[in-house]
Amino acid sequence: MQVFHTPAAVSVSFDEPNLVGSAGLVPMMELAAESGLHQLAGRRLTVPTDKGANAGAKVAALVAGMCAGADSIDDMAVLRHGAMKRLFNACYAPSTLGSFLRSFTFGHVRQLDAVASGVLANLSGRAPVLGSPGTGQLVYVDVDDTIIEVHGYQKQGSGYGYSGVRGINALLATATTDTAAPVILGQRLRRGAVGSPRGAARMIADALATLKRLPPGPGARVLVRADSAFYGHATVATALKAGADVSVTVRMNPAVKAAIATIDDDAWAGIEYPEAIYDETTGTWTSKAEVAEVAFTAFTSRKKAERIPGRLVVRRIPELNPKDTNQPTLFDTHRFHAFFTTVDPEALDTVAADKAHRGHAVIEQVNADLKDSALAHLPSGHFGANSAWLVCAVMAYNLNRTAGILAAGAFAKARTGTNRARLVNIPARIASSARRIRIRLPEAWPWQQGFERLFTAVHPPPQPA
Repeated sequence: MQVFHTPAAVSVSFDEPNLVGSAGLVPMMELAAESGLHQLAGRRLTVPTDKGANAGAKVAALVAGMCAGADSIDDMAVLRHGAMKRLFNACYAPSTLGSFLRSFTFGHVRQLDAVASGVLANLSGRAPVLGSPGTGQLVYVDVDDTIIEVHGYQKQGSGYGYSGVRGINALLATATTDTAAPVILGQRLRRGAVGSPRGAARMIADALATLKRLPPGPGARVLVRADSAFYGHATVATALKAGADVSVTVRMNPAVKAAIATIDDDAWAGIEYPEAIYDETTGTWTSKAEVAEVAFTAFTSRKKAERIPGRLVVRRIPELNPKDTNQPTLFDTHRFHAFFTTVDPEALDTVAADKAHRGHAVIEQVNADLKDSALAHLPSGHFGANSAWLVCAVMAYNLNRTAGILAAGAFAKARTGTNRARLVNIPARIASSARRIRIRLPEAWPWQQGFERLFTAVHPPPQPA
C-alpha cells in the first residue's frame, strides 16, 4: 500500500468535533448499563464522599476506557475526544479518575469485588457466557497467579516473586467449558513476594460462590484445576466442601514416587501427544507419552478425618538425557507428571482425566490477554488503586467477552484485543437529525455483520406503531 497523493498535497488538522474513534463503546456501555454496573457500584461502594461522589459513573468510565484499550490512567483521556461527550455523559478527566482510584482501601476493593461478581451474574443472564453444558458435562474452574512486572521502588507491595522479576502478584480464578471461552470469576492483587497458595482457599470459595450465580446448566459438574503450587489441604478441602471435584498437580514427594512405583508396566496407555501416531485398526495411540493411574489418598500426614481419597493420574515421557546410562532406574529413564483428582473414573477415565487436566493451560491465555490490555501496567504507586484497577480490568474483560458472544461467529472465542480492534475501536462521525443521533460508520467495514449483531442485541429496533 502506498500513499496516493504526494506528501506536499496532504495535510492534517485536529479540528473535527463530530468524530469519535471508538464507536463500539456505544453498544458496549449499553451492555454494561444493562448488567447493572452503574447501580451496583453506586450502591455498594463507600469511598469517601470527596473522592467517591458518583462512584458508579467513575467505575463505568474506568471500564469504558479499558474496553477502548487504555492501560494507564493517562490513557483515560481517550474518553474525552471529538464527539464523545455527545454520546456519553460523565467523561471524567484522567486526574479525577486517578484521585478516585487512590482513595480505595482494602475494604473498598472487596466491595468492588462484589460489584464485579454481580455484573458477571447479570451478564450471564444476557448471554450464555458458559455455553450450555448439560448433564454430566464439566465446568472447569482454573486457579493460577501471575506476576505483573513493575519498575522502580515506588510501587507499594512490589517485590521479587517466583519469576525472578520485580512485580506484583495477581491471583485469578476463571470458568470455562468445552464450548465457551473463559470468563473471570474472581481476582485478587497481592504483594510480589507472596507465596502462590496464600489466600487461594478464599479465592476458590468466592469463585465457586460466584459460579453458582451463573446458570451453568442442569446436571453440570464443576472441576477445579490448579498446578502444584496450590496442592494443599486447605484449597482441596474448600473445593470439595463447595461440591466441586479437583484436579491438582502434585509435587514428586516420596509418597507420590512410591505410588508411581506400584504401577504395572502393562497399565500404561499411549495418549494423543506431539508426534503421536493413531492406529485405526486397534483404535489406540502409539505415543512417547503414556498415562496410568493408581488409587491414592492425599494428605496422609493429617488426621484420618482430613485425609482425602482419590486417584493419582500419572503421565510419563522418556527421559532424553538420563543421568546414568549404565544402570538406568525407573525415575532416570522417564519423566513423570502426576496430578491428584477426585473425579469418578466412570465420568473420566485415565486418558480423559489427563486431557482434561492439561486444559488448565487455558488460564495462561487469560493472563496474556489481560497483560495485552489493561494489565500491561499497574498505573499507580498506591496498592489500593492498583487493586481496584485489577477489578475494573476484569469487568472490562468479562464485558468484552459477553459482547463477543452477542456478536456471534468468530467473535465468541476471539481474544479481547481482537474484539477491541474489530468491534470497539471503529471510527465514526456523529450526525443529528430530528433530535436523533446517527452514528455513521466506515463503508465496507470488514466486520460489519458482527457489529450489527452486537448493536441490535443491545439496541433492539423500534416496534411498529
